[in-house]
Order: sequence, then C-alpha cells, then structure tokens
Amino acid sequence: MEHAAVTSPTLGADLRALRKARGLTLSDMAETLGRSVGWLSQVERDLSEPSITDLRHIAASLDVSVSMLFSNAPAPASEAGYVVRKTARRAIGSGEAGLVEELLSPDLTDDFEVVHSTFEPHSRIGETVTRPTQEVGYLLSGKLDFIIGGKPFTVLPGDSFRIRGEPFEWINPYSEPAVAIWVIAPPVY
Repeated sequence: MEHAAVTSPTLGADLRALRKARGLTLSDMAETLGRSVGWLSQVERDLSEPSITDLRHIAASLDVSVSMLFSNAPAPASEAGYVVRKTARRAIGSGEAGLVEELLSPDLTDDFEVVHSTFEPHSRIGETVTRPTQEVGYLLSGKLDFIIGGKPFTVLPGDSFRIRGEPFEWINPYSEPAVAIWVIAPPVY
C-alpha cells in the first residue's frame, strides 16, 4: 500500500497552472490519468493528496519531472508564497543534458516563472526546442552559445536574450559553467 506523498501546500495550484498552460481541461487530464474529474479537481484544490503513483502519472501527463512537484524544504508559514530560500529551491528535470535548473518562483500560479539555470561545461541540449512561450534570460557567469530561430549567438556575463516561440538550442562548449536566470511566460515547468 502506498502512502500519500508529502507535498507542498501549493501542489494543487501548481498542477492547475501547468494543466492550463498546456491547454488541457480537467476532463482531458482526468481521462489521460484514468481518474474522475472530481478526484482531479480535489487534488487541484489541495483537498486530496495524490499517491506517489498518481504523482508519477500526473507528472508524465504534464511532461515535468516528479521532483518538480515536491518542495526541497518546506518554507515557514510566514514566508510560503513569498520567499524561496536558496536551500529550498525545487529542482527541475534530471540534469542529464548538463543543465541543472531550479525554480526561483514560490510556485507556478503566476503568469510567468523564474528559473535559475546552470549549464555544465561541454554540454548541449542535443535537440532543437520550440515552446509556446516568451522567455527572457540574463547570463550571470560563463559564456553560452544559442541558436535562436536559426541565428547563432554567444552570450556573455551581463548580456540578456529573448526567445519568443522560436526554435532554439543552447550549447556550452566552454570549460566553465554558464549560469543564467530565465523568466518564462506562461510557466512550462
């Protein structure tokens, strides 16, 4: 028997924001999950806690990692929804391509999300990505190469960049990590 997952108090709101950002109705997602609309609605309103298996299925249907649905450390009640401490950032994805991302936003209920990204030396995305988003990034350190809409760019510390639904790739062929802050609207993680 599986126990309910220990999740952030904003899990339901995050799930609702991710579902809506993907253009899915409650009915669409419930059907994909093989669950009732009522059950999913209760999960989104934090009235019911999904099991670990349910979370795996929900994460897969939203194309996010299960770890994204957990807080690394609970925030004190007075800070929840306002402050994200460095030690409490939620990791995004697996880091397999050499990209380590952490959510800087308290949750995904805003019209945008803010992400801290570290691109490991000699890494690349390995595919062209096109997302229905507007994204602005600011490079804090290192150097990073992009191909945005077929045009090559090298971004240096202090430089910023924008991607508006165009196909893009990133590459860090350099010997030091590149660290960037991204603002993405609507939230995709």
